This record gives sequence, C-alpha cells and structure tokens, in this order.
Amino acid sequence: MPFVGLGLHVLVALFFAIHAVRSGQSMYWLFILFAFPLLGSIVYFVVVFLPASRLERGARKIVAGVAKAIDPARELREARSAFEYTPTAGNQSRLAAALLEADMPEEAAANYEACLKGPFASDPLIRFGAARAFVECRRYPQALSHLDAIRASDPEFRPEQVALLRARALAGDGRVADARSEFDAALARFGSFEVRAEYAIWAVSSGDAATASRLKADLDQTMKRWDRHTRDHNAVLIRRIAAAFDAAGPR
Repeated sequence: MPFVGLGLHVLVALFFAIHAVRSGQSMYWLFILFAFPLLGSIVYFVVVFLPASRLERGARKIVAGVAKAIDPARELREARSAFEYTPTAGNQSRLAAALLEADMPEEAAANYEACLKGPFASDPLIRFGAARAFVECRRYPQALSHLDAIRASDPEFRPEQVALLRARALAGDGRVADARSEFDAALARFGSFEVRAEYAIWAVSSGDAATASRLKADLDQTMKRWDRHTRDHNAVLIRRIAAAFDAAGPR
C-alpha cells in the first residue's frame, strides 16, 4: 500500500509538471515537484494551478460584476483613456463596446464603423457590435446590413444571437412577416429560453395574443423547474417578460 501512495504522489506531481511546462512556468517548479512530490504538488496547486483555473476565472467574473455595480463608468473611462493614449483599432473596438454598454449607442455605432474601415473590416465580432449599436439607435437597415454580412461570411458565428438581433431589426424596420419568420426559424433551431422569451416579448408587443400566450405558458413551465441560481442569472430577461405582458394589459 505505501507504494500505491507513493505512485499516486508521483502521478500528481507529473501532472503538475506537464502543466508547468505547457504554461511556461519557471523550471524550478520541476525540481520542487519531483524532489518533494506531495508537498510540491500542494504548493504548486495553491500558488500556480488554482489561480489559472476556471474556478478563479469564475470568481474574477463575479468580482468584475461587483466592480461594475460599484463603479459602472470605470470601463468606459479606461477604454477612452486607452484609445486616446494609443488610438489603435483594438482600443477603438474596446471603446465602442464600452460605449454600447454605457447606453451610448450613437457614439458606439460611429466607433464600430470606424473599426470596420481598418484591419478589422471583416471581423464578425466588430460587425455584431455595430449591428447591436444600430438596433439600439433604431437604424435598422444598417443593422441588417451587418447581420446579413455576418451570415454570408461566417454562418456559424453566434447564430442564435445573430438570429434574435436580426428578428428585432426586421421588426423595427416594419417587416413583420420577416421578423416572424426569423423568430420561428430561431425557435425551431435553438428552442432556448432566450429565444422563446424574445419571441414572446415581440409577439405581445405586436398584438399577437395567441403566440404570446402560448410562449408565455411554456416559459412559465420552464421557470417552475429553475433553482434560485438559474432564476437570478435570468433576472433581467424575466423582468423584461413581465414588463412586456404588463404593458399589454389583460387579454
């Protein structure tokens, strides 16, 4: 049995040694891991492996969310400063995204358009950001132009998000039948809670009571099975659903 334990320690140390080499850690970690397999593995896990793990990345997302709530303008300030100091396409793209998140879609759209004239001219992420900005500006034809370009060049780029944004743009442009077709296609292909929610919000706001009622019943059944974490994660969308149906009044 002692040999089994010793072998396990060595295997764990070997795993961390491979991680050290692949992640470019200092070579002294190899000496520590193989000279002291058990203690070295524990130290490496705490000092190197854990900070790079998904667990910590998730924690950083939570911290970032808290920081955003405390100082919502921080990212916009830093993005402006970075672009003013180094006016690269990458920094302008970051600024455009920050402007969009700060509910400044007109300025965001202008910056996205400038990015698309440079080295990121065919970048689907930039085009998608531009489309989002144009939808928020209610400049729907420009949004549709970008979304159609994404579909033509990279049909697998965020297909669900592109479909939903395109449906919103079509609806905003007054193309009701096309918007319905886009929602129906997204529902058939993805069938996610978000697709059903966005379709329901559009249906109730456009006076399609039958579709809205059917989708709302489906959404209610789904939400009954959710735990608190899932409900909190979708809190914004849940509030939008409630607001849309409240605004429509009793049917």
